[in-house]
Amino acid sequence: MESNLTGADVFFVLLGAILVFAMHGGFAFLEVGTVRHKNQVNALIKILVDFAISTLSYFFIGYMVAYGVHFFVDAAVLSGGGAGFEGQGLSLVKFFFLATFAAAIPAIISGGIAERASFWPQCIATGLIVGLIYPFFEGIVWNGNFGLQSWLENSFGASFHDFAGSVVVHAVGGWMALGAVLLLGPRLGRYTRSGKLVGILPSSIPWLAMGSWMLCIGWFGFNVMSAQSLKGVTGLVAINSLMAMVGGILAALIVGRKDPGFVHNGALAGLVAVCAGSDIMHPMGSLVVGAVAGWIFVTFFTLCENRWKIDDVLGVWPLHGLCGAWGGLAAGIFGMEALGGMGGVSLMAQIIGTLSGSAYAFAAGLVIYGLLKTTIGIRLSEDDEFKGADLAIHKISAAPEADMTKF
Repeated sequence: MESNLTGADVFFVLLGAILVFAMHGGFAFLEVGTVRHKNQVNALIKILVDFAISTLSYFFIGYMVAYGVHFFVDAAVLSGGGAGFEGQGLSLVKFFFLATFAAAIPAIISGGIAERASFWPQCIATGLIVGLIYPFFEGIVWNGNFGLQSWLENSFGASFHDFAGSVVVHAVGGWMALGAVLLLGPRLGRYTRSGKLVGILPSSIPWLAMGSWMLCIGWFGFNVMSAQSLKGVTGLVAINSLMAMVGGILAALIVGRKDPGFVHNGALAGLVAVCAGSDIMHPMGSLVVGAVAGWIFVTFFTLCENRWKIDDVLGVWPLHGLCGAWGGLAAGIFGMEALGGMGGVSLMAQIIGTLSGSAYAFAAGLVIYGLLKTTIGIRLSEDDEFKGADLAIHKISAAPEADMTKF
């Protein structure tokens, strides 16, 4: 019976890992649809290569930083439950699951720096982020490293609660992206000399929409299967994720005046925000959390582009950075029993954890991309940016056969 239960957990977590892995296709197509045609190939390759680099960085370094476990033992130990590894390879599929989370960080950043970032510097940044920067904070929150969680629990009655990564994954990725975006500067032609915004149209609304749909579907693996066992799984996470997604869609529809980019990203905003408290909130609370996230995304994306002159191509800072931070705070509000939640959370602990994660990620983004900028550079030349990353970096366009007919 115990063997059957372990095997069921292996299959359960593996399905979750596969669903979150599929989300990376969503990241890719969301970016493909948002950028111009001359940068579509680059978007696809970036996400795939970032995933490969992330997996290696997390396997050899990051997982050990976060959880103190390494894989430099024989296969019998890895799969048989010895020396910190659960039987039937359960720990291995948990690594796979968490690796897909870690790889989401560079995928998030990719959308912010699209259309003008150099390829190899971003690959280097990915290795550093997933190998060192992200797992350091991940271990503090999800493994209790360095005693912060114990201090929060002793001081405020509860530790920082982030069930599926509103802050650990999304806010960290979004605030790192902000640092990179600020250091890169806006795309050529994005603003006139007087500072007026120049519209740069997306290449494909259908591709953008498909990316959003893929992310939404995979998100139920991201959230529900964060339980990492059949014993711990609960339908409450699923319904809360659904309600937050719906709230984000409708809020973005209204505030964004039916703009398709806002509507499809509004769904993602709601899902980002609900991650932290999806296991403790009431569905009606999740609906409110998602609706507020949809408003946050539309409002702050517009402010970034129009007033603050921050050229965040996919709006990853408002979507992941701000909505993720809102999710961390919202878990401390709507998780309270007085508002229909399960309780066991502290608003003060949520504030400290959220602010700490956001500040840490922003500083790390500035340091990593700042060092790369001063050493090897992080931006394409003006000629290459004008030509497009597809031809400049990969020597092929998204439709090579069609391009041949032009000559």
